[in-house]
Amino acid sequence: MALSVLVNSLKGVSARLLRKEFGPHVRQYLWGGHLWSPSYFAASCGAPLSIVKEYIENQKRPD
Repeated sequence: MALSVLVNSLKGVSARLLRKEFGPHVRQYLWGGHLWSPSYFAASCGAPLSIVKEYIENQKRPD
């Protein structure tokens, strides 16, 4: 299984479960109607923390 398929499956399932349990509260965190941004980051455990930190800090945030 490709990593992208796994990530998309996890995002889809978790979004449905979170919407089901916390529907109205979750709406304030949506990206154009979506719970998760369309991107993801994958790195081996050997990735420098500075790279991971930079990626996270540069993610889009809901308006």
